[in-house]
Amino acid sequence: MPQFEVPEVDYSRYSNRQLVAVPLAVLVVAVLIVGGMWAITGSPAHMGVDFAGGSELTVESSLSQADIAAQFDEPVVSVQGIEGQNTYVVTFETANVDSVRATAESADDLTVLGSGETSAIFGDENKKWAIIGLAIAFLGMSVLAFALFRTFIPSLAIVVSAFSDMLVPIAVLNLLGIRLSLGTVAALLMLIGYSVDSDILLTNHVLRRSGDFYESTYRAMQTGVTMTVTSIAAMAVMAVAATFFGIDLMASIGLILVIGLTTDLMNTYMFNVSLLRWYKYEGVAR
Repeated sequence: MPQFEVPEVDYSRYSNRQLVAVPLAVLVVAVLIVGGMWAITGSPAHMGVDFAGGSELTVESSLSQADIAAQFDEPVVSVQGIEGQNTYVVTFETANVDSVRATAESADDLTVLGSGETSAIFGDENKKWAIIGLAIAFLGMSVLAFALFRTFIPSLAIVVSAFSDMLVPIAVLNLLGIRLSLGTVAALLMLIGYSVDSDILLTNHVLRRSGDFYESTYRAMQTGVTMTVTSIAAMAVMAVAATFFGIDLMASIGLILVIGLTTDLMNTYMFNVSLLRWYKYEGVAR
């Protein structure tokens, strides 16, 4: 992978408390937002049809997406176009698919091509398994971190960083009113992998490679920042393109990854660096 020149940060100018303050403040705000949402609604985020139940219609129309949504009295979650066709998937909060289908069939400029619904019971089952899947992935990542380094502080830094990388995007989605779906859960699972890559790279350079702490950190940044920034750029392009073409799911996935990867840069090269420096020079490794 081609590398661009990463500016060398003079970490000696900053204390460990200064480095850790911003990532911890962001994490605390994210915990408050997600916790508040959970206390009010019983869910950590706005739930989409996959988790809360609802219905979908596939329609053919020459109308715009906004005009299609205006044809229905029921709350419309999204209208997603299929590229190259005048075909749209309209998603509703209601699970009464017969009602929305009847409305569409009575409209002049809509032709119903198909319909389906997700019951609230099935949505709850999806939500349960999504939470279990995230928990298993997070637990597996944590076990891997402790197995690789077998020391508490460096492994804890990796685990906390990955937790923040997942929680901050969820908090932002809550603020933006974007609903969580099975696709966005997949993006959160991807973030666990991205986080582990950059954090293990940094920790391995600091603890197992030759050179002093700052030299090792800079070598890790040369590779880690290049990988992460490249991924951020690719996901940002995907999010913009998906928004332009009205593909809401891909836009949400791209947004989650951009936010999560940006958070990972902050956590890896501020939070993790501070803990690793404390561990190497002032903590139990002294």
